[in-house]
Amino acid sequence: MIPRKVVYRAPRFDVEQVVEYLQDGRGLSRTIVRHPGAVVILPVLEDGRVCMIETYRVAIDRWHLELPAGTMDKGVAPSELAAMELQEETGYRADRFVLLHTFAMSPGILDEKMHLFLATGLQAGPTAKEEGEQMRNVLLSWSEIDRLLRDGQIADAKTLVGLLWYLRYREHA
Repeated sequence: MIPRKVVYRAPRFDVEQVVEYLQDGRGLSRTIVRHPGAVVILPVLEDGRVCMIETYRVAIDRWHLELPAGTMDKGVAPSELAAMELQEETGYRADRFVLLHTFAMSPGILDEKMHLFLATGLQAGPTAKEEGEQMRNVLLSWSEIDRLLRDGQIADAKTLVGLLWYLRYREHA
C-alpha cells in the first residue's frame, strides 16, 4: 500500500502526496493529481464530417478546436456521460456510441483515464451548455482535419488522440 496524503481538494480533482518505494527500499515523495476520468466523443455525421467544438480555455488563454468531452460523475457510466456531453455541448444526439479506446492523459502526474467514443447516427437539436461554457460547433471534413493536424492547428491532446486513432484504425471502429 502506497502512503497517501491529500494536500488539496478542488471540485473536480484532488492533489495527493504519495510515497513511491524504489527497488532498493528507499521512498521518494511524489505529487499526484487524482481525477475521476473523462469521456471524449468523436461525432461523425452521415456525410462523414466531424462535429468539433471551438471553445475558450482560460488555462491557456486561447480559443481551442476540440472534440466534445466531459468529466466523469460518480455513478454515471462512461457511455451515458458521452451521450449527455454530446447533447449538452453540440446539441447532437447519437443512435450509436462505440468505445474505441481508453487512454491515460499524463500518467507521470495524473491518474485520469479518457474514454474515447465514436458517435454515429447523429440528429441535431438544441444544446444545454453549462454556465461558463463558451463554445460553438465547427463541422469539418477529414481533408480539413488532416490540414489542421498537419499545420499544428489542433493542439488539444485528447482531440489529437481521438482524431489520429480514428484516421489510423477507423476500419476497426
